[in-house]
Amino acid sequence: MPSPEPALVRDAFATLQATLGETCTPGAGDCAYFLGRITQELTELDASMRADSKGPGHFAKPLADMKALFATLGEDRTEAHLEKHFSAIVGTRDGINTWMQDHPDDYR
Repeated sequence: MPSPEPALVRDAFATLQATLGETCTPGAGDCAYFLGRITQELTELDASMRADSKGPGHFAKPLADMKALFATLGEDRTEAHLEKHFSAIVGTRDGINTWMQDHPDDYR
């Protein structure tokens, strides 16, 4: 069975943007869901940007930021590992949000 197509960039961005008002406290045991969700949302946005008809070159900055984050995270998605990289995860999300706000044609 073929895998489903990635979501449109605007749809993938909307679900990432929904995390903007959320946070957690590393070490308090409340970060597993939050950081896991952001990481998953970024993964889906990455796929959407790569599949977009504008081409990955249009999304060079956010794709480079996500690539750097994913290289830092590796395959480890445990809460302790994600908490260790809390600033990088949240910073990547916030940086992509800022980039997208400067490119409203990509999410409206």
